[in-house]
Amino acid sequence: MTRWIRSWVLTISSFNRNIRMFMLANVLIQIGMGVFSVMYNLYIRGLGFSESVNGSVIAINSLATAIMLIPAGLLSDKFGRKKLLIVGTLLTAIVLFGRSIVTVEHPILIFGFLAGIVWALSQVSGVPFLAENSAPSERMHLFSIHFAMVTVANVVGNLLGGFVADGLQSLFNIGIVESIRISLMIGAGIFSLGLIPLLQLKISPKPEPKIQTEERKIKAITATEDDSFKKNFKMIVLFGLSNMMIGTGSGLVIPYLNLYFANRFGASNSYVGLIIALGSAMTAVAMLIGPILVKRVGKVRALVIFQFVSIPFLFITGYTNSLFIASMGFLLRQALMNAGNPITSAIAMDVVHDKYKGLANSVNQMVFNLGWAMMGLPAAWLVTTYGNYWGYAFTFSITGCLYLIASTYFYFIFGRKYQLKEE
Repeated sequence: MTRWIRSWVLTISSFNRNIRMFMLANVLIQIGMGVFSVMYNLYIRGLGFSESVNGSVIAINSLATAIMLIPAGLLSDKFGRKKLLIVGTLLTAIVLFGRSIVTVEHPILIFGFLAGIVWALSQVSGVPFLAENSAPSERMHLFSIHFAMVTVANVVGNLLGGFVADGLQSLFNIGIVESIRISLMIGAGIFSLGLIPLLQLKISPKPEPKIQTEERKIKAITATEDDSFKKNFKMIVLFGLSNMMIGTGSGLVIPYLNLYFANRFGASNSYVGLIIALGSAMTAVAMLIGPILVKRVGKVRALVIFQFVSIPFLFITGYTNSLFIASMGFLLRQALMNAGNPITSAIAMDVVHDKYKGLANSVNQMVFNLGWAMMGLPAAWLVTTYGNYWGYAFTFSITGCLYLIASTYFYFIFGRKYQLKEE
């Protein structure tokens, strides 16, 4: 294990300074966001608002992000990744501090909408920034480490937020709302620290090559063709269709996993929190193992294998009456399906020209979020109508079918052509 960890530390140290600074920034940013993701709903509830207000905040935040993702991608392509990362992170930090102190419903909704808008600015620039500061040969390891670190940092933020709030209540006898507010402020402060490494990023100008030989002229013509908007937009659309199917399936199940364990098995809050935290931990490990499979079979086949193998565990989770089997099914599905995320990002960045990477990333995130958002009401209707067994069985089954269709589609659209390109 020590040798394995040492090899990953050496891999990280081999990345250029821009990447290391970005990773440090992202760890701090994700810890701060992790605090908010677990504590902000509790803050709204602690203020005495109904669950409908919580739902409205989540909906308006997701809608704002979906609206802003494509404009943010275009801005990132035009003005550069560093500028958008800094501006987006700075504005998000200001909004997070605002969200930590507002107590009236209307401003809460306004800040929720603003948070979605400004967070999209930095969200779309991260993956393209990593792609532009790395060689194609190292991207797979890079994305795997990056996504694993993001996952772990988010879990740290989740745990930190609850620990700080509970600690303040028990040690200093501070009220629930005040303790959560302090926790949120600490989260916003840690998030803000991410600006320091971002400001250290350097813009590396790409020198224009001098074309002298006939061979270089041919390469220049090919590059110009690869640069065409029509060709790149076609790739973005084809990629986006797969992401939308995955997002639609995911939206039926993932937001309701805590309710699935609680409603079907009567699991306690602590058990639900533990099993979801374990899912994140296994995901981080699986992401680091992903490059090993990529070396053997290539990116597209590795991604499709991860997705296909995860589907049986999804069905097992949906139909079992055993809490233990459901937990194991969830953990294995979570790890296998999410292990493909870095591979997806690496492929998405490889199949489009540099000038369209921001647009590609924003479209992929937008269609995924739209698919996720559209399934909120259908998922609730299925469970309400058919009960805690068949309702969840139907949602898990539909998700499994969508994953199967999306994976098959992806292989036939990108598999053979992209595999040849890799070789």
